[in-house]
Amino acid sequence: MSILPTASSDAVDPRRFGSFAEFYPFYLSEHRDRTCRRLHFVGSTLGLVCLALLLATGQWRWLPIGLACGYAFAWIGHFGFENNKPASFKRPLYSFLGDWAMYRDIWLGRIKL
Repeated sequence: MSILPTASSDAVDPRRFGSFAEFYPFYLSEHRDRTCRRLHFVGSTLGLVCLALLLATGQWRWLPIGLACGYAFAWIGHFGFENNKPASFKRPLYSFLGDWAMYRDIWLGRIKL
């Protein structure tokens, strides 16, 4: 069963949410396009690979590479397929948490990839 909302969120300002629990449904509404979700998933996975490489090698260069992978794939998904601006421009922490909550929900089968 998918937990993706179906309502449009074009007029919603992500700064109005007082908690991550309130923000997450909005976050999901900004990821209705399957290709966008897939790109997020790939970017997050590459980010985790870079984190593992950082921990295995002690080379800090993997940190910016991992962040660049995660954000590049996500932004391509938003600008190229979802046709919206990433919420990370207005709510960076909640958006970062949303990325990982969605990643978890994809692995758990709550959201289709």
